Amino acid sequence: MQTLAPGLLVATPQLTDSNFRRSVILMLEHSEGGSMGIIINRGASLTLGELAKNQSLDIAPERMNQPVFMGGPVENHRGFVLHDDESVQEKHEVVPGLFLSLTLDSLGPLLKDPSAHLRFCLGYAGWGAQQLESELSSGSWLYAEASARPVLEGDPGMLWENSLKSMGVDPAMLLKGKGLN
Repeated sequence: MQTLAPGLLVATPQLTDSNFRRSVILMLEHSEGGSMGIIINRGASLTLGELAKNQSLDIAPERMNQPVFMGGPVENHRGFVLHDDESVQEKHEVVPGLFLSLTLDSLGPLLKDPSAHLRFCLGYAGWGAQQLESELSSGSWLYAEASARPVLEGDPGMLWENSLKSMGVDPAMLLKGKGLN
């Protein structure tokens, strides 16, 4: 079985589920038992400043208006911190230069440091055994290699289109193709 993690899943226009329409998902786990990833391009109606205030955390002024992201429909109260700060104690390297942290103890220092790139996501996307393989074979997703820079520094509003272009796929042609089905 080819593993899809770490990697990016890019939704095709045929995927009309409102949870995943035009989404880009950073895959964290993929096995015969199921799969897990985080949507990295869907902003929530919450800023890091509001999150910090709710959690009584200090935050750098530069971070106040940065968005929180909706990582997926599963456990959307649970936070996932994607970042590039090697000094954070609790972290797992997803791809070179991109780390995942899961604790408030990790989030606190990142919020105070405006130089670290970070994306804070609430919730995740999950698939049962063979569910993702079925969605891939039906054409709902395209797979791409993951790297730190687009995940952390890419414009979230352009990430879907830019991910497709980096794969050599013209989003306009994909969209036109939808009407042919």
